Amino acid sequence: MIQTDILIIGAGPTGLFTVFEAGLLKLRCHLIDALPQPGGQCSELYPKKPIYDIPGLPEVLAGDLTKNLLEQGKQFQPGFTLGERADTIEKQKDGSFIVTTNKGTKHQAPIVAIAGGLGSFEPRKPLIENITNYEDKGVAYFIKDPEVYRDKRVVISGGGDSALDWSIFLADIASEVTLIHRRNEFRGALDSVESVQELKLLGKINLITPAEVTGVHGSDHVEAITVKKGEEQIYLETDYFIPLFGLSPKLGPIGNWGLDIEKNAIKVDTIDYQTNIPGIFAIGDVNTYEGKLKLILCGFHEATLMCQSAYKILNPNKKFVLKYTTVTGINGFDGSRKESPKAVVKAII
Repeated sequence: MIQTDILIIGAGPTGLFTVFEAGLLKLRCHLIDALPQPGGQCSELYPKKPIYDIPGLPEVLAGDLTKNLLEQGKQFQPGFTLGERADTIEKQKDGSFIVTTNKGTKHQAPIVAIAGGLGSFEPRKPLIENITNYEDKGVAYFIKDPEVYRDKRVVISGGGDSALDWSIFLADIASEVTLIHRRNEFRGALDSVESVQELKLLGKINLITPAEVTGVHGSDHVEAITVKKGEEQIYLETDYFIPLFGLSPKLGPIGNWGLDIEKNAIKVDTIDYQTNIPGIFAIGDVNTYEGKLKLILCGFHEATLMCQSAYKILNPNKKFVLKYTTVTGINGFDGSRKESPKAVVKAII
């Protein structure tokens, strides 16, 4: 059983910033996310795309924003359960909640903050009749551990940043990398497209375009795929087939938790973004209220007010006096201390 003060469901920007705001109040956090790495959409869908409306940052790449938020919260030692989806929630006699994932991992906390963005992300699967028979048997929709593919033959299908980036990364790990896309044009960062072009010329990436995978073959594991290129049918032997067609957001099992739902979003009040169930909050794109804006900076604001309310629930007899970090400094749970230089009193003669 993983125990914490605030259990955050969703490790996107809003969830990651919650770690920092909770840490200032000496509250510990643990995060659950169905994706294999923190960052939510910023990491999975557009890590190399710029964001222009983060206060104080005229321009920041989505992936760099994730790195900065992780660095900012690192001193408060958050825990992570990644690659698992929050499935069920049970309220205990002491008022706390037990949240269990689809893999059976149990978490207990008095406060639950749902920061799941647009919901849990499900992979968009290609329309191949028997593909589900090979899931976890050579077919994967995420790359969790690149070492799995060392010295193996890998086929990646897709035309976005994920397909490009992983093809480049695996070119030095796998024995053979083939990238297949239904168009000649790719919708990804220019430097990634150019890198794939260079690796193709060097013979490190096999590029098949315009084409699409129409079949998967093998007994107990993927052994080959069928590729349709124009009128030609290509039988290509491989050890792994990784279709990277993006993710489809769904509210998922959270929709069955007894929360007030409106148009696939969780209704909250605008005082502290608490749901209809006391102790459960919803912050970021996953919530809805009058005047709601689905912006990262709004999620940061909601996380800040939520943490203040969580502190009052956990410490009903304590009064918290808000002070600026420029005055108080920051004491990390790891023993670190950040503070501005102290003023020196010295006479001028």
